[in-house]
Amino acid sequence: MPTSISSFLSPSDVFLDVGEPDKISLLRDLARRAAPSVGLSSDVIVTELMKREQLGSTGMGGGVAIPHARFIGLKKPFGLVARLKPPVDFEAIDNMPVDLVFLLLVPSAAEGDHLNMLAAVSRRMRSREVTQKLRTLQDKDIFYKLLTAEPEKH
Repeated sequence: MPTSISSFLSPSDVFLDVGEPDKISLLRDLARRAAPSVGLSSDVIVTELMKREQLGSTGMGGGVAIPHARFIGLKKPFGLVARLKPPVDFEAIDNMPVDLVFLLLVPSAAEGDHLNMLAAVSRRMRSREVTQKLRTLQDKDIFYKLLTAEPEKH
């Protein structure tokens, strides 16, 4: 059964027009924002995110990145989304700068759940129609509703 994005992303974890000069500064900023919600230090979060980035960039192309990591002691999955202004170089597979970032932190024990969550975010963020709208919205609540809406079945 597909995982719903709203099960790990809350409206208070949507940030519009975040400005950071580069990928590392951005990951530090996102870790600082996530830390109070997950009970981990921002340093621990950044360290794990950077380990994952060293395996290969989580920039999936089309201006989207999904940095993610697994953590021992994390009780439940956590998501945070940021729209960046200006975009940053994320070493994405298409070499395009990134302006939509979905941070995903998951418990280390969540084997299949981790992949289901990544797949749900990836599917939603792969929709050009969705990402174009996300880039123009000024209201965080509407942004959240669009991002967490269930894709229509055809």
